[in-house]
Amino acid sequence: MKTLRKLGLYFFFPAALITFSIAIFSCSKDKDDNDSQAYVCATCNDTPDALPANDSSIKGVYKGIVVGSTGTLSVNIQNGSDTITATMVLDGVSVLLTSNVSVVEGQTYIAPFTGIYNGNPISITFSVGLGGQTPTVVTSDIPGHPNAVFEIYKETSTSLIEAFQGTYSKTGETGVFNIVLSRALSRWGGVAKENGGTETNEVEGTIVSGNQLLNENGTHIADINGDVISGSFTDSNQDVVTVQGNRTL
Repeated sequence: MKTLRKLGLYFFFPAALITFSIAIFSCSKDKDDNDSQAYVCATCNDTPDALPANDSSIKGVYKGIVVGSTGTLSVNIQNGSDTITATMVLDGVSVLLTSNVSVVEGQTYIAPFTGIYNGNPISITFSVGLGGQTPTVVTSDIPGHPNAVFEIYKETSTSLIEAFQGTYSKTGETGVFNIVLSRALSRWGGVAKENGGTETNEVEGTIVSGNQLLNENGTHIADINGDVISGSFTDSNQDVVTVQGNRTL
């Protein structure tokens, strides 16, 4: 079962967000001997997978992040076919999840997705409202990851969803910090967890000028440059926090 404690950024995130470490789980990095070339996620799509017919439907594509440990999740509900599947990448290991619960028109959708991860059976329960609203992983049973937390967005034919994995760091503290975003909707959300800790925390914000991530209080957290997020800011405790991360979905 996942646990989640959502705190206001004014109290937590300016003091705890954020250094993305370079993640390589589903992407590759092209570089020369001087590391002069920018990171590019070779397996990430530049256009949405979601079909126009599913833009206002429960059917379609949902993408997001996992924290506890770290990874991504992509859910496909009859997007151009009758199949209902999900792909979760957790700590670099990819696992296919399946569900046999069909979509019923006029009803919300909630279904268990099951698979095998590192030789063990796992499951997540995915829920989404009419029109594809409020997609949520309401429970998860993943051995070794008892408190996994998910942040999921619905992708549409005009709004590509991207996921970035990494870590945060400040003086005396480090942890996981992953975000999911839509540049088309100028929206982003994230989940952070201190290394060695048990609590997870949510954050959300806006994207302005096409590439600047602002948190709920308007603090400029970082910039997006292609498949890379980077930047630094001073939090409310006057600690300098640096951000760097790579897209993995």
